[in-house]
Amino acid sequence: MARQRLARIAVIPCVALLALCLAPPNASAQTVNGTLVGNVEDSTKARIAGARIKLVRPEIRFERTTKTNAQGEFRFEDLPPGVYEVTVSSDKFKPATQSVTVAVSSTPTLTIRLEVAGIAQTMEVNAQGLSYATQPIETTSSVQMGVVTAKDLALIPLASRSFANIAYLTPMTAPVEPSDPTKARITAVSFGGSSGLNVDLSVDGGDNNDDWIGGFLQNYSVDSIQEFAVRTAQFDADTSRTNGGSVVISTRRGTDQWHGGGAFYDRDQALNARNILDNPAPDPKQPFSRWNSVATLGGPLVKQKFWFFSSFEYVDENASVAYNSTSQTEFSALAHLASLGLVPGVNSIPVPTSTPVPFRDTIYTGRLDWSQSPHSQWFLRFGLDRNRTMNDLVQQATLPSTGATTHSNYYSTLVSNTWQLSDKWLGEFTFQASQFYHSKDRNSNLGEAFAFPFSSTAITTSGFETFGDNQFTTAITAFPIRRMQEKYQVRYDVVHVGGTHAVKFGVNFIHEPVLSGLLATNAETLFRFAHDPSFYAANPALFSNVINCNPNVSDCSAINCDPSNTVCDSKTENPATNGFFHQGIQRLGLYVQDSWRVRPNFTINYGLRWDTTFGLFNDMGLDQTHNPGVTTIQALGLPLAKGIPHDYRKAFAPRLGIAWAPGGSSNTVFRAGVGMYYNDLMQNGWVDALRAVTPSPGGLLGPGDQGAVIDPRYSTPYALQASAGFEHEFAKGWRLNIQYQHSQGVHQYRRYEYTSDVTLPDTAPNLSVFRTDNRSRYDGASIIVQHRFSNRFEMTAHYTLASATTWGATVGELFDYVNGVSNVNNPFGPGDHGPSGEDVRQRFVLEGTVRLPARFEISTLSQAESARPFTMTTPVDINGDGIPNDRAVVNGTQTYLDQFRGTPLIQVDLRVTREFHWTDRVSIRPFAEFFNLFNRTNPGNNFIPDISALPVNDPANATAICLNPACTQMKAITSLNQLRVPAGALGDFFGPGTTVGIPFAAQFGLRINF
Repeated sequence: MARQRLARIAVIPCVALLALCLAPPNASAQTVNGTLVGNVEDSTKARIAGARIKLVRPEIRFERTTKTNAQGEFRFEDLPPGVYEVTVSSDKFKPATQSVTVAVSSTPTLTIRLEVAGIAQTMEVNAQGLSYATQPIETTSSVQMGVVTAKDLALIPLASRSFANIAYLTPMTAPVEPSDPTKARITAVSFGGSSGLNVDLSVDGGDNNDDWIGGFLQNYSVDSIQEFAVRTAQFDADTSRTNGGSVVISTRRGTDQWHGGGAFYDRDQALNARNILDNPAPDPKQPFSRWNSVATLGGPLVKQKFWFFSSFEYVDENASVAYNSTSQTEFSALAHLASLGLVPGVNSIPVPTSTPVPFRDTIYTGRLDWSQSPHSQWFLRFGLDRNRTMNDLVQQATLPSTGATTHSNYYSTLVSNTWQLSDKWLGEFTFQASQFYHSKDRNSNLGEAFAFPFSSTAITTSGFETFGDNQFTTAITAFPIRRMQEKYQVRYDVVHVGGTHAVKFGVNFIHEPVLSGLLATNAETLFRFAHDPSFYAANPALFSNVINCNPNVSDCSAINCDPSNTVCDSKTENPATNGFFHQGIQRLGLYVQDSWRVRPNFTINYGLRWDTTFGLFNDMGLDQTHNPGVTTIQALGLPLAKGIPHDYRKAFAPRLGIAWAPGGSSNTVFRAGVGMYYNDLMQNGWVDALRAVTPSPGGLLGPGDQGAVIDPRYSTPYALQASAGFEHEFAKGWRLNIQYQHSQGVHQYRRYEYTSDVTLPDTAPNLSVFRTDNRSRYDGASIIVQHRFSNRFEMTAHYTLASATTWGATVGELFDYVNGVSNVNNPFGPGDHGPSGEDVRQRFVLEGTVRLPARFEISTLSQAESARPFTMTTPVDINGDGIPNDRAVVNGTQTYLDQFRGTPLIQVDLRVTREFHWTDRVSIRPFAEFFNLFNRTNPGNNFIPDISALPVNDPANATAICLNPACTQMKAITSLNQLRVPAGALGDFFGPGTTVGIPFAAQFGLRINF
């Protein structure tokens, strides 16, 4: 089946090329490009109506024409990023030619002044390539955004060579490593305190979203990207499927001039500092090496007609997971228990000092551009990303047996056409086919897993097993060992520019016949131990009690309980299950929007969007009536909502924004906007309810069985957003930008756990109920200062003060799957409201480049932020709802959601390079890059969250810290900071491929461009 689908995707480029030749010329293209707005006036600043405007880009045979309206204004929509020549002519005036740079998703405003007839005049502006700090002020757009150009990507130090490394240059964003281990090295960007999963990502107009867990899907080499826009507030109605932010990427293309280059990046163990959190001296420093090879080439196949561009990158990385002395001591104790014959089926366990984690990645992008005529432009883009990771999921305090070999394959093919029907009408067509296939094969299949406190103290992607089979489940969710996502997208947009209005409307349809996967299905015995292996090495009889417990004879849920009966060992036999799920989903979006120039200095952007999904709750073509949990609720008359969820059809999203340039100024603008933004929850949240659907349910669930249902009162989550901003450019290259953003999340995800004989009758099963009743809020204010001094220095600095809050049980995330409730009988109870997991109260970012004599350049990306929160939990059922893992109790008071804070992050990255010219067209740049230059330890919020893993006197009510193993010596807890203990190389800021938080690392390389 997988090979058939791969073959189907493989022929798509051929089919697309055929469609390119056969399709009618009025089937037109994409919407991620820029817009140019202009004014034509005479020497007295009076507007000139009816002036003839010709827009050309000679190197790609691109041409558009229009006339100014009665207000002397003109507008060109859907312009691919690049430099254009604008020629203006009018009777009795000299013709004028001016060049302007248009960036992706931008709306620059151009003012052209005509003189009395005579010799033609020519002006050139923006001759230098734009960078993040030199974007022109957009006086007609209400969108809060920033544009990262190819120039930025080439100069700024990138720790993992990911475009997301610098997406957080834009205010209201922050770095975050995604919690999805089924996508290797796909970094994320947190918008407005979110998890980074509620972001819309488009590449050349094609959808690049992961519909299983959210966030970005396919990765693209930095060298294949022309530029990208990071939009944080007030998007136009043509943007869908986000209640956080959006990232719009445009890939590089060929021109009539041959261009390209090559580069390598080298980093090894000698260039990396020791990670003292998990690899302290005197242990050997963990091995590491990384080599990136990059090659690009573009040029004409037929000049003025047909061009190509290709980008290739290969990553050869040999990372490793080092074990600290505590882990090695506990591993040795477990190995001793195995040598005594106490570990079933295992007589010996090797104890390495580290585990290698080799990673190989091939990323390729190819693009063909064809100018059918000056008014019709086509392109075909193909991309792939194929990677493999050995010992994937192995983390600090877990042995190699818990790892897996991971293969991920991404493919996408996109065809696009833009056709100017007339001076006023423009048609845009986009078709994309994409596929993602992922497999994760365990290192061991022993049928057993051992969980000890020292390795179950952090929420890790590998779950909580120290040794044995990886169950691939976490406190967040269960992750599949197989994934398939096949998607086809057709988008058609029409633009009409006339008078003072620029109206745009369109349809976006996504057909996703395959959204499937497989969770681990084999039978497995899980042993949970309340103490670490060293304790059982001294007390082997207690270890044997757990191993030899027979669930058919006795209760194995509580073994070797301590006198207070709050800490027990347990043995759970998990039977084989049906872990397969398969969906076919369709998504439809319709929109209309208008940019209305009410006055030359006042623009209103308004629009309406409607989105819906078909088959969101179906599995194997069956709806939730085939879920035995649903039939059990109805048959037993349980006090839960009866019925099944249906696709939501009321997602109407109005949007309104204004832009005002006082006095027609070109260097000052006020922006404001409000809007609604819908985004379906991804399927990973309620996969248990999906895979419960079977053609033959097989009766009702009984006491002790586990069911999962989706509340029938489902509503698509949305955000209510309001924003305001002021931007002004002073003399001498200084610019000030002040922004405010408010976002209120509605109908977000929450999980309710009902237990038999506690919160449900004793005749009922245990039930997980998934509801969309959560709420969240984000408020942020930013000050951005930018400065450019000639061509020697440019700088962007911004400071953000923000607050993000939500409801949750132990982890608070905006748009995520960890928002459970502490008590189903009081779902909005005290202590359940608090900061989101990515609540960064203060954040400062500095990016800049200094060009020194002798062609040396120094660039930096530095950031500092206040500590992020985390929640302290206990395995004890504090709330009495039958579910353990409640929030910890300290000195008789239960802590609240995300009450604890980690440590502030400070990281300075630096790049030093020197340019050498071999010929007029060939340049050579050797460089050195330094990450975390001052080697600051940055654990972030990665602190031990389980109070039972700390040496406290009572995990049910901690009042003192134990000073010796027997806890006969104690120190009273007088501050919650006494419970902060770093958890090692896990969490948001650590691990291979991490973009921030790493110890000092350096890499050297060489780049050749022509």
